[in-house]
Amino acid sequence: MIVHIAYAHIEGNMIVCTTYAHKLPKYGVKVAWTNYAVVYCTGLLLACRLLNRFGMDKIYEGQVEVTGDEYNVESIDGQPAAFTCYLDAALARTTTGNKLFAVDGGLSIPHSTKRFPGYDSESKEFNAEVRWKHTMGQNVFSQYIWNSITPDMMEEMCKKAHTTIRENPVYKRKPKKEVEKKRWNHPQMSLAQKKDLAAQKKAGFLRAQEWDAES
Repeated sequence: MIVHIAYAHIEGNMIVCTTYAHKLPKYGVKVAWTNYAVVYCTGLLLACRLLNRFGMDKIYEGQVEVTGDEYNVESIDGQPAAFTCYLDAALARTTTGNKLFAVDGGLSIPHSTKRFPGYDSESKEFNAEVRWKHTMGQNVFSQYIWNSITPDMMEEMCKKAHTTIRENPVYKRKPKKEVEKKRWNHPQMSLAQKKDLAAQKKAGFLRAQEWDAES
């Protein structure tokens, strides 16, 4: 799972901030990197990382206590306006309950509850508890059982991950390893080397002719 924030430029899309679901073990989420709860954590990490980068993380904290209810970020008077971005679903199907719609990190993303888990298209009503269960990973279990994570541990694991992400969303670059490059082919010769090789071949050819003449 990859999440980007980008803007269009004549030379192509410019990435402002990015994060990956496989970075979540650092925050305590070590299993199942494709479900709704993990996507929520990934989006939260991206939002916190971006706001931290622009010095807005103390101004717009987002929905700190996860309830599953709809939450909209509004600009605060006398402060920088809320960072607004728009969801680009690309080729993904925007079906109800899709993992694309996991928000709450403090970014202003225009949305409605119609695509959240828990929305009933017939009654036109939204059940926040259903979305809360998805956010807390109550609807998945296979890899959690494998890693000895029981259902009653799920909520605490997700809450701990949310808190840890908010405390330190900054990406730390790893130092580059000094790698010794190996060549598996002959390096290209310079012009001087080519001329020298040609001169050696010519001299060898002339000596061979002299020996033939003497014999």
